[in-house]
Amino acid sequence: MPSHLSADHPAAQPPPHGTVDALISQTRRLRGDMDAVRRDAPADGTDPQGRWQRALCDLAVHQLDDLDAHLAQLRDGPPPAPVEDEAASSAAGSEPASSPRPGSLLSRVGSAEWNLLTDEVSWSGELYQILGRDPAAPPLTLDELPSVVLDEDRPGLTAMVTDCLVDAKPIDGEFRVVRPDGDVRTVHVMGEPVLDVDGSTASMWAVLRDVSELRRSQRTVSETRDSLQRQRHAAQTERRLAVELQEAVLPPWRGSPMLPRQGPGTLELAARHLPSSSGTLIGGDWYDALDLPDGDTLLSAGDLTGRGVAVTSGMAMLLGALRGMAVAGTEPGRLLGCLNQLLDASAQPALGSAVCCRYRPTSRTLVWAQAGHPAPLLFRNGTGRALTPPDGVLLGATSGAVYGQAEEALEPGDLLLLHTEGLVPPRGGFPRPDAAGGAQDTAAVSRLLALAPRFREARTAQDCVRTVVEEFGETTERDDDACVLVARVAT
Repeated sequence: MPSHLSADHPAAQPPPHGTVDALISQTRRLRGDMDAVRRDAPADGTDPQGRWQRALCDLAVHQLDDLDAHLAQLRDGPPPAPVEDEAASSAAGSEPASSPRPGSLLSRVGSAEWNLLTDEVSWSGELYQILGRDPAAPPLTLDELPSVVLDEDRPGLTAMVTDCLVDAKPIDGEFRVVRPDGDVRTVHVMGEPVLDVDGSTASMWAVLRDVSELRRSQRTVSETRDSLQRQRHAAQTERRLAVELQEAVLPPWRGSPMLPRQGPGTLELAARHLPSSSGTLIGGDWYDALDLPDGDTLLSAGDLTGRGVAVTSGMAMLLGALRGMAVAGTEPGRLLGCLNQLLDASAQPALGSAVCCRYRPTSRTLVWAQAGHPAPLLFRNGTGRALTPPDGVLLGATSGAVYGQAEEALEPGDLLLLHTEGLVPPRGGFPRPDAAGGAQDTAAVSRLLALAPRFREARTAQDCVRTVVEEFGETTERDDDACVLVARVAT
């Protein structure tokens, strides 16, 4: 004990056993609870967030184990003094009964004292284990101690020892040592000068703790946290770019535009893009309406599978090709065949669904084709039905696919609703249309067709879109993005 602490100083008295036992019990309860949390932590090593959570659990368990061991030492008091032949028995291969098991929690804490007056040095057996030294070898003096310390850590150790011996400052710091087997360990040291009666430093004592595993756990937490932050930043950047690209290619409508802008059979239009409720990456959904040179109007909606900038870029490519071919007069069935060839020849294979409609206002005729996509819904006089789809497989599903066409005669006041599959959240789940262009889910269709009376009362196409959003909009849990496009034939 340092000479400047009196025998009746509170720090010199052992704490009551009951208090320490209570702390040990609390620590072990926390350890059990932490084990349960660790078991529930994600074990997938490929997920940065799961790795970070796992690392935090490991660090907490490690620290609770150390706290438990240290409290037990505090309760049980100092270890018994080593017997004189301890070094000999260790050299002979037999471990003293009072020596902790190497690598155990108790073996991570050792002590030392360097007497400046007599040049005597005393080490505990645990310190020999920490530094990996032969217990039969003499302990290192303060001048010899830096020889086992990493070069870059020696100045810090020298400064701490000098401050302690010259200025009587306590020691509290860390350095790394190289054991004889080449293993590098991190040691935390806390110590104080022992003052002589004249106030000069007579010796220095220290408690040294092997904190290598603790620091490793902390580094793992830091590294996984940094990885998670980088992933989140990358995801935020990708989402921002995808949103900007999507906003650049989708029609920037405000209100309910009319196409064509004049003449009979005009369509009143409104549309909305609805993001997924998860708020993650943007998908490849689109809607579009275009005034064509011959007076016709192009209506389309589609969905490219996947999410992120690459998918949004693919969607923009398809939409640009679709517009260009429509302006050139390509009919819907042939147009979808060309889009299928485009996806089939793409460097990154993908699947997509689409519906493409060419509306002829002079005759109020709708010519349309679909590629594995939900059919347009037609609402008339307060009732609705899904149009019978012509043949059409998913875009990118097979080379040389041929897409059929269908025609539908419209009447003044009719309302067409085009949408992507994610608009109506599944009740119990339903699959995407298969590659053969399978029919869309009847329950989803029924939920949309049930809006017919409300559409009849709506004054504008925009009111109809609002009705859809109220029913299936922002407050609805959906796993995918969705688009809805409403076109009402002017009366």
